[in-house]
Amino acid sequence: MIDMYPIDIEGRTFLCISVALPKTKLLVVTGDKGYIMCGALDVALLNEKLKDRKVIAGRAVGVKTIEQLLEAPLESVTYEAENLGAVKGMIGKEALLLMN
Repeated sequence: MIDMYPIDIEGRTFLCISVALPKTKLLVVTGDKGYIMCGALDVALLNEKLKDRKVIAGRAVGVKTIEQLLEAPLESVTYEAENLGAVKGMIGKEALLLMN
């Protein structure tokens, strides 16, 4: 099952996506330029093998809901997200505001 719905963070609209899979759930909150995602996101792959794509993203681990993803400290961020001011340990929704 896939759930998608918009949310407002400080006057900006983001899209929440939740994908239920066997034994796990993928969680993503995305804006126009960047996104945050659950532990399934491979930041190292984006930074190394897909560096030319300049993906703006952050990863939070141990989250089970969109609400937790928004409030969780990011475990890692891509180089492009760092260039916009997002850093490891930053709360998800704060990083999203910088990424857009």
